Amino acid sequence: MPRKIFVTTALPYANAPFHVGHMMEYIQADIWVRFQRMQGHALHFVCADDAHGAPIMIAADKAGKTPQQFVAEVAAGRQQYLDGFGISFDNWSSTDAPENHALAQDIYRQLRKEGLIAVKSVEQFFDPVKAMFLPDRYIKGECPVCGAKDQNGDNCEVCASVYAPTDLKNPYSALSGAAPVLKSSEHYFFQLSSQRCLDFLKRWTNAPGRLQPEVLNKISEWFKVDEQGHGGLADWDISRDAPYFGIEIPDAPGKYFYVWLDAPVGYLASLKNYFDSGRAKARGEPRSFDEFLADPEVEQVHFIGKDIVYFHTLFWPAMLQFSGRKVPDKVFVHGFITVGGGEKMSKSRGTGISPLRYLELGMNAEWLRYYIAAKLNSHVEDIEFNPEDFVARINSDLVGKYVNIASRAANFINKRFAGELRFLGDTGPMLEAARATAAAVQESYDGREFGKALRDIMAAADRINAAFDAAQPWVLAKDEARLAELQDVCSRALQGFRLLSVLLAPVLPALTRRVARELFLLDRDFAWSDALALPTRVAVYQHLMQRVDAKQLDALFEPSTPDPAATAAAGSIVLPLPGGEAIAPTITIDDFAKLDLRIARIVACEKVEGSTKLLKLTLDVGEAATRTVFSGIQSAYTPEQLVGKLTVVVANLAPRKMKFGLSEGMVLAASHADEKSHPGLFVLEPHAGAIPGLRVR
Repeated sequence: MPRKIFVTTALPYANAPFHVGHMMEYIQADIWVRFQRMQGHALHFVCADDAHGAPIMIAADKAGKTPQQFVAEVAAGRQQYLDGFGISFDNWSSTDAPENHALAQDIYRQLRKEGLIAVKSVEQFFDPVKAMFLPDRYIKGECPVCGAKDQNGDNCEVCASVYAPTDLKNPYSALSGAAPVLKSSEHYFFQLSSQRCLDFLKRWTNAPGRLQPEVLNKISEWFKVDEQGHGGLADWDISRDAPYFGIEIPDAPGKYFYVWLDAPVGYLASLKNYFDSGRAKARGEPRSFDEFLADPEVEQVHFIGKDIVYFHTLFWPAMLQFSGRKVPDKVFVHGFITVGGGEKMSKSRGTGISPLRYLELGMNAEWLRYYIAAKLNSHVEDIEFNPEDFVARINSDLVGKYVNIASRAANFINKRFAGELRFLGDTGPMLEAARATAAAVQESYDGREFGKALRDIMAAADRINAAFDAAQPWVLAKDEARLAELQDVCSRALQGFRLLSVLLAPVLPALTRRVARELFLLDRDFAWSDALALPTRVAVYQHLMQRVDAKQLDALFEPSTPDPAATAAAGSIVLPLPGGEAIAPTITIDDFAKLDLRIARIVACEKVEGSTKLLKLTLDVGEAATRTVFSGIQSAYTPEQLVGKLTVVVANLAPRKMKFGLSEGMVLAASHADEKSHPGLFVLEPHAGAIPGLRVR
């Protein structure tokens, strides 16, 4: 019977373009969705931008934009990635859309009606420099469980523990670097620790096939309570104080939903947006959003990364259950994508792959789809991107094995037999072998064992190539009496190629669409049933795929720096640098090494009496004593704005005697060359987590 499935991927936070981790998840889900559609099942595949929260509010403010403008600009760049990598979402929305506001507030009202919302006065970290309560993301410190440094205020990326920000050891504000102070504020809590929630979640998480074994094992640790009563599930703080960019809590002025409450509701809101737009009906779904979700046969499936398991396997299903809504049927969890040595890809660390740069370099998007699929299985395992392996796998599997079959066999068929395929003898054994291969691959796709599916497909390609080579068609072509045999050999090879194309269609949709329409002359994309149908004709073979050039991989990992001379030579206009001045003359690495740049914390700051330009900074540079630096930045900053901040100082600059005192270094700042036309001065701030004394290299 055809299945009815509602599929989502985790919502990307709308503060930056997609990174390769997003694309890995979307590719994985897209392959599974395309496979299910080929089986005749009805799939609704949606996602949305996670648009709320303090980080977006703060970033928008720095950019001089409203949060809505900031999010809209990020969202406007999404489609080029989705189209570029062939991701077949039916709908893309935003958590700031009206549907999400209404659904989130309705779910909250139902939870409150169920008696699962409590109001408590809590002590919360407050940044004395920024004069605001600090969101969890902007509180850093040492994990109270494993001791890892520079962890987030609500969960540890090292041991996956979840805790309150006040549990952190040695906390500091990621905005100002200042030590936060505690202030009381009324907060709203979802009572996840209630016995009703516990009983439900234990039943839900232990349902056969709902979660992977390793995920279930992790969840069982979160349920445990030790002899001292420590551990177990805690109530969930679902509110944040103004100022905050988010959805207002009904009947609670100045209070907003914590972003993690309304973000997963975005799954439902995007689906509702899709249904209400009429596009679901146009694609064969006659029911309304509410009617669709009320159907007990509808399956709700989420693809997520391992870093957000807690939210999707505890909070989210409990919210749905006790607001009277459908709960997820399956949550598929995957690991991270890493580079050599197992290091997690990170754009900020310079170890990531830019999906957009990948496309701009002209690299085939389906190379990456295939490579990622070949590494994936149904377990929560990290996969590694290895450039050498990438080149070898694409060139060997897709070009050397798969495409090679069509290029050789089709040429014989078109030159000698006008494109007509004809088989000698019994085709039963050939079709039986094809049926067995298709069944094995079908089972692997359905179970998300994509690596195994592709290994089985390439093993079949090896058999097809071996049989073709053993028949020596180039010899048969020289003997007029054996032309029927030649036609049979090439027809069987092309039947095998068609089988492989059908089985590869979920992974390589664009390529196999060409194969179906251009080579096998179909007026549609492949259906799964085409794997066992005998083709009768083929068109003239057209080149399908080129080999990967290792130089492309080198360029992918190099920083993208346009060459002004090359741009001018191409006839383009060379724009002046934003700073208004040319790059200084080239230096050597030895010249740079003479500078000793250090991270410093501004522990005190005051105006200099008798000067309208200077501020006196007291810096902690990781030495036994602090340093004094006089800096001409009074036009841009007040002392209160700088205290507690991290910055960068030239530590080995010769001390300079000034009439106000001795200046022991230089703080780095950026400004435009034409300060009158472009006023503004910006003291450099290192990434949160840096500590005084670290050297900038």
